[in-house]
Amino acid sequence: MGALALAAVLASQSSQEPFGPTPSPRQLRFQALEQCMFIHFGVNTFTGEEWGHGTEDPSSFDPKELDCKQWVAVAKDAGLRGIVVTAKHHDGFCLWPSSLTEHSVKYSPWRSGKGDVLAELSHACREGGIGFGVYLSPWDRNNPKYGTGDAYNEYFMAQLRDVLTHYGRVSEVWFDGACGEGANGKRQEYDWQRFVAVVRECQPDAVIFSDAGPDIRWVGNERGVGCETNWCRLSLAEFFPGIPGRNDVLCTGQRDGADWIQAEVDVSIRPGWFWRASEDDKVKTPEALERIWLESVGRGCNLLLNVPVDRRGLVAPQDAKALHEWGERVRNRTAKDVADHATPDWDAAHATLTLSWSTTVMPRTIRLEERVELGQRVESFRIDARSSDGPWRELARGTTIGPRRIFAVATAPATQLRFVVESSRATPMLGRVSVYE
Repeated sequence: MGALALAAVLASQSSQEPFGPTPSPRQLRFQALEQCMFIHFGVNTFTGEEWGHGTEDPSSFDPKELDCKQWVAVAKDAGLRGIVVTAKHHDGFCLWPSSLTEHSVKYSPWRSGKGDVLAELSHACREGGIGFGVYLSPWDRNNPKYGTGDAYNEYFMAQLRDVLTHYGRVSEVWFDGACGEGANGKRQEYDWQRFVAVVRECQPDAVIFSDAGPDIRWVGNERGVGCETNWCRLSLAEFFPGIPGRNDVLCTGQRDGADWIQAEVDVSIRPGWFWRASEDDKVKTPEALERIWLESVGRGCNLLLNVPVDRRGLVAPQDAKALHEWGERVRNRTAKDVADHATPDWDAAHATLTLSWSTTVMPRTIRLEERVELGQRVESFRIDARSSDGPWRELARGTTIGPRRIFAVATAPATQLRFVVESSRATPMLGRVSVYE
């Protein structure tokens, strides 16, 4: 009957009022990206440090072959739909010519002090049709105002405005709760409410990531793994950036959370976050990246995959090769959707969707989505298959669905699949079903 028939059956599910919190338009746009590239790049690239000390000489930064168009081309080849760059890491070095500090590219030999990584990258992202995001660490080990309270918060907000008003549309602003000692040996108390207000003022369409959202939450680990049960709900009043001891809750979300807060999985393609030649032989394999994809994107999270740029200012060949082969694996896995050729039947009384084919199909990957604009509802489900009039056999089962669930299943002949919602907090509302051979 074709894709239109399946779409019509899914749309025919009785109209419902939203259940619980629902995503904002910016959260829905973020959800659709599914996977983006994280780029850690700065003076640490040249010193070999993971966390710089703030005492680095800006003259160490000199990526003579820097080409942001290459970064974008590698990202797109892998199927990554945006780039988030470390505009400023904990060392305080700025990848743009900030007028607020001398610890920036303006005082480096790169481009004779006239370079601007954010300008080049934002232009390359726009030209390539992918999102552009920024990470601005609140911790600054270089600036003497750090640890002074309001004076530093004003400084940081000025930096935010600088970054968010000169480079076009920003898709994501990425914060962590890093808070250590500054150059004066003191720690800073951040004014997160005002920081968020600056982002909303300058980039109202950008999602904000941190342990406490307010749009996107950390998944609670850096292994590339989302939780099997993943509620896109969190009570923000209970959380703050850098909160200790809540990693398990950040992974699963909260079943009865008051706010819609999706999870993002951050993980590096290498053991470290910044490039080191010593890790050139430790790049994750395409198979490992595919497993990360299934356990992050496939569990309803967005994936932010770190690919550190090398001292030339390019994605290293080892990383580019692994990314290309991973992208090919995912494209091959999802190339042929046979759900488009099935006859669908929705049994509302038993919350079961059955797909029937006139010829045998060989399911390999199955994707489900809820209509999350109406809230997250499904608590448990299973997927069964059978061939001709044989017995039903269970292919997979899960708890939450939310934005998406993707299963790699044992390939076996089938003429029917059924998707059975076993428990739902309100009438289940499926938005998409794909069956890939």
